[in-house]
Amino acid sequence: MSVTIDRGLVSNTKRVHGVHPVFLIEKILRERILDSQYWKRECQHADLLVVLDRAVEVDQIGTYANSGRTLPTPFICLLLRLLQIQPSTEIIDHLLVQPDFVYLSALAALYIRITSTSVEVYQKLEPLLADYRELQILESQTAKTTYLDEYVDGLLQGNKFCDMILPRLVDRLVLEDQDLLEPRHSVLEEEYDKLTEEERAAL
Repeated sequence: MSVTIDRGLVSNTKRVHGVHPVFLIEKILRERILDSQYWKRECQHADLLVVLDRAVEVDQIGTYANSGRTLPTPFICLLLRLLQIQPSTEIIDHLLVQPDFVYLSALAALYIRITSTSVEVYQKLEPLLADYRELQILESQTAKTTYLDEYVDGLLQGNKFCDMILPRLVDRLVLEDQDLLEPRHSVLEEEYDKLTEEERAAL
Protein backbone atom coordinates (compact mmCIF):
# COMPACT_ATOMS: atom_id res chain seq x y z
CA MET A 1 0.00 0.00 0.00
CA SER A 2 1.42 3.35 -1.03
CA VAL A 3 1.24 6.37 1.23
CA THR A 4 1.03 9.87 -0.20
CA ILE A 5 2.64 12.55 1.94
CA ASP A 6 1.86 16.20 1.26
CA ARG A 7 4.94 18.28 1.89
CA GLY A 8 4.97 21.98 2.55
CA LEU A 9 2.20 21.95 5.15
CA VAL A 10 2.74 24.09 8.23
CA SER A 11 0.75 24.16 11.44
CA ASN A 12 -1.32 27.00 12.87
CA THR A 13 -2.58 28.18 9.48
CA LYS A 14 -6.15 29.17 8.75
CA ARG A 15 -7.98 27.30 6.04
CA VAL A 16 -8.60 29.24 2.84
CA HIS A 17 -11.51 28.34 0.56
CA GLY A 18 -11.94 25.30 2.80
CA VAL A 19 -8.42 23.90 2.41
CA HIS A 20 -4.92 24.33 3.81
CA PRO A 21 -3.56 27.40 1.98
CA VAL A 22 -0.64 25.59 0.33
CA PHE A 23 -3.15 23.39 -1.50
CA LEU A 24 -4.10 26.46 -3.53
CA ILE A 25 -1.01 25.60 -5.58
CA GLU A 26 -1.42 22.33 -7.46
CA LYS A 27 0.53 19.38 -6.10
CA ILE A 28 2.82 18.91 -9.12
CA LEU A 29 3.92 22.55 -9.11
CA ARG A 30 4.12 22.55 -5.31
CA GLU A 31 6.42 19.54 -5.33
CA ARG A 32 8.67 21.20 -7.91
CA ILE A 33 8.83 24.32 -5.75
CA LEU A 34 9.81 22.28 -2.71
CA ASP A 35 12.48 20.45 -4.71
CA SER A 36 13.98 23.63 -6.17
CA GLN A 37 17.32 24.96 -4.97
CA TYR A 38 15.88 28.45 -4.62
CA TRP A 39 13.24 27.20 -2.21
CA LYS A 40 15.73 25.27 -0.12
CA ARG A 41 18.23 28.12 -0.05
CA GLU A 42 16.01 31.20 0.23
CA CYS A 43 12.47 30.27 1.27
CA GLN A 44 12.23 27.15 3.38
CA HIS A 45 12.92 28.82 6.72
CA ALA A 46 12.45 32.46 5.73
CA ASP A 47 10.36 34.78 7.86
CA LEU A 48 8.20 37.50 6.33
CA LEU A 49 10.94 40.14 6.27
CA VAL A 50 13.29 37.83 4.40
CA VAL A 51 10.53 36.93 1.93
CA LEU A 52 9.94 40.61 1.24
CA ASP A 53 13.68 41.22 0.78
CA ARG A 54 13.82 38.37 -1.73
CA ALA A 55 10.71 39.66 -3.52
CA VAL A 56 12.38 43.04 -4.02
CA GLU A 57 15.17 41.21 -5.87
CA VAL A 58 12.77 39.42 -8.24
CA ASP A 59 13.02 40.51 -11.88
CA GLN A 60 10.42 38.30 -13.57
CA ILE A 61 7.26 36.33 -12.87
CA GLY A 62 6.00 33.01 -14.18
CA THR A 63 7.34 29.53 -14.70
CA TYR A 64 9.72 28.10 -17.25
CA ALA A 65 10.18 24.83 -19.10
CA ASN A 66 13.31 22.71 -18.79
CA SER A 67 13.53 19.32 -20.54
CA GLY A 68 9.76 19.23 -20.77
CA ARG A 69 9.20 20.01 -17.07
CA THR A 70 7.58 23.16 -15.74
CA LEU A 71 9.82 24.73 -13.12
CA PRO A 72 9.05 27.63 -10.77
CA THR A 73 10.67 31.03 -10.82
CA PRO A 74 11.60 32.62 -7.46
CA PHE A 75 8.34 34.59 -7.73
CA ILE A 76 6.28 31.40 -7.48
CA CYS A 77 8.47 30.02 -4.69
CA LEU A 78 7.89 33.19 -2.68
CA LEU A 79 4.14 32.85 -3.21
CA LEU A 80 4.17 29.42 -1.58
CA ARG A 81 6.13 30.77 1.39
CA LEU A 82 3.61 33.61 1.77
CA LEU A 83 0.81 31.03 1.82
CA GLN A 84 2.62 29.24 4.63
CA ILE A 85 3.23 32.41 6.63
CA GLN A 86 -0.19 33.99 6.02
CA PRO A 87 0.71 37.67 6.57
CA SER A 88 -1.95 39.96 7.97
CA THR A 89 -4.44 41.55 5.60
CA GLU A 90 -3.00 44.97 6.42
CA ILE A 91 0.49 43.93 5.32
CA ILE A 92 -0.71 42.41 2.04
CA ASP A 93 -2.86 45.46 1.29
CA HIS A 94 0.15 47.74 1.85
CA LEU A 95 2.38 45.64 -0.40
CA LEU A 96 -0.27 45.79 -3.11
CA VAL A 97 -0.32 49.58 -3.37
CA GLN A 98 3.25 50.55 -2.47
CA PRO A 99 4.74 52.35 -5.50
CA ASP A 100 8.41 51.39 -5.34
CA PHE A 101 8.63 47.65 -6.07
CA VAL A 102 6.40 46.40 -8.85
CA TYR A 103 7.08 42.70 -8.22
CA LEU A 104 5.99 43.10 -4.61
CA SER A 105 2.70 44.51 -5.88
CA ALA A 106 2.39 41.66 -8.37
CA LEU A 107 3.06 39.09 -5.65
CA ALA A 108 0.49 40.66 -3.34
CA ALA A 109 -2.04 40.76 -6.20
CA LEU A 110 -1.65 37.05 -6.89
CA TYR A 111 -1.86 36.25 -3.17
CA ILE A 112 -5.10 38.23 -2.90
CA ARG A 113 -6.50 36.64 -6.06
CA ILE A 114 -6.13 33.10 -4.72
CA THR A 115 -6.95 33.69 -1.05
CA SER A 116 -9.68 36.34 -0.94
CA THR A 117 -13.40 36.44 -1.61
CA SER A 118 -14.67 37.59 -4.98
CA VAL A 119 -15.80 40.93 -3.58
CA GLU A 120 -12.40 41.57 -2.00
CA VAL A 121 -10.59 40.56 -5.18
CA TYR A 122 -12.52 43.09 -7.28
CA GLN A 123 -12.27 45.84 -4.69
CA LYS A 124 -8.54 45.48 -4.16
CA LEU A 125 -7.27 44.55 -7.62
CA GLU A 126 -9.33 46.76 -9.91
CA PRO A 127 -7.54 49.98 -8.83
CA LEU A 128 -4.34 48.44 -10.23
CA LEU A 129 -5.89 48.49 -13.71
CA ALA A 130 -4.63 52.07 -13.79
CA ASP A 131 -1.08 51.05 -12.80
CA TYR A 132 1.20 50.82 -15.83
CA ARG A 133 4.45 49.76 -14.23
CA GLU A 134 6.46 47.34 -16.35
CA LEU A 135 6.91 43.64 -15.61
CA GLN A 136 8.81 40.80 -17.20
CA ILE A 137 6.91 37.53 -17.50
CA LEU A 138 8.64 34.25 -18.36
CA GLU A 139 6.78 31.93 -20.69
CA SER A 140 8.50 28.79 -22.00
CA GLN A 141 11.97 30.27 -21.38
CA THR A 142 11.06 33.46 -23.22
CA ALA A 143 10.87 36.70 -21.26
CA LYS A 144 8.14 39.07 -22.42
CA THR A 145 7.35 42.59 -21.31
CA THR A 146 3.94 43.20 -19.82
CA TYR A 147 2.48 45.79 -17.47
CA LEU A 148 0.89 45.57 -14.08
CA ASP A 149 -2.54 46.54 -15.41
CA GLU A 150 -2.40 43.74 -18.01
CA TYR A 151 -1.19 41.25 -15.41
CA VAL A 152 -4.03 42.19 -13.02
CA ASP A 153 -6.58 42.07 -15.84
CA GLY A 154 -5.42 38.52 -16.55
CA LEU A 155 -5.93 37.59 -12.89
CA LEU A 156 -9.44 39.04 -12.96
CA GLN A 157 -10.49 37.57 -16.32
CA GLY A 158 -8.63 34.28 -16.37
CA ASN A 159 -8.95 30.99 -14.51
CA LYS A 160 -5.33 29.89 -14.73
CA PHE A 161 -1.92 31.45 -14.08
CA CYS A 162 1.50 29.79 -14.14
CA ASP A 163 0.05 26.26 -14.07
CA MET A 164 -2.13 27.20 -11.12
CA ILE A 165 -5.91 26.91 -11.30
CA LEU A 166 -7.26 30.15 -9.89
CA PRO A 167 -10.30 29.99 -7.60
CA ARG A 168 -13.52 30.81 -9.41
CA LEU A 169 -14.62 34.43 -9.21
CA VAL A 170 -18.29 35.27 -8.98
CA ASP A 171 -19.24 37.37 -12.01
CA ARG A 172 -18.94 41.05 -11.25
CA LEU A 173 -22.44 41.84 -12.58
CA VAL A 174 -23.91 39.29 -10.18
CA LEU A 175 -22.20 41.01 -7.26
CA GLU A 176 -23.46 44.39 -8.50
CA ASP A 177 -27.02 43.03 -8.68
CA GLN A 178 -26.63 41.88 -5.07
CA ASP A 179 -25.43 45.37 -4.08
CA LEU A 180 -22.10 43.93 -2.96
CA LEU A 181 -20.13 46.01 -5.47
CA GLU A 182 -20.57 49.44 -6.96
CA PRO A 183 -20.64 49.55 -10.78
CA ARG A 184 -17.13 49.92 -12.11
CA HIS A 185 -16.16 52.98 -14.13
CA SER A 186 -13.04 52.50 -16.20
CA VAL A 187 -10.41 55.17 -16.72
CA LEU A 188 -11.02 54.98 -20.49
CA GLU A 189 -14.73 55.56 -19.97
CA GLU A 190 -14.00 58.61 -17.83
CA GLU A 191 -11.58 59.97 -20.45
CA TYR A 192 -14.16 59.40 -23.19
CA ASP A 193 -16.86 61.23 -21.20
CA LYS A 194 -14.46 64.11 -20.57
CA LEU A 195 -13.58 64.45 -24.27
CA THR A 196 -17.26 64.29 -25.21
CA GLU A 197 -18.09 67.10 -22.79
CA GLU A 198 -15.23 69.21 -24.15
CA GLU A 199 -16.42 68.68 -27.74
CA ARG A 200 -19.95 69.69 -26.79
CA ALA A 201 -18.66 72.80 -25.00
CA ALA A 202 -16.69 73.79 -28.10
CA LEU A 203 -19.76 73.70 -30.34
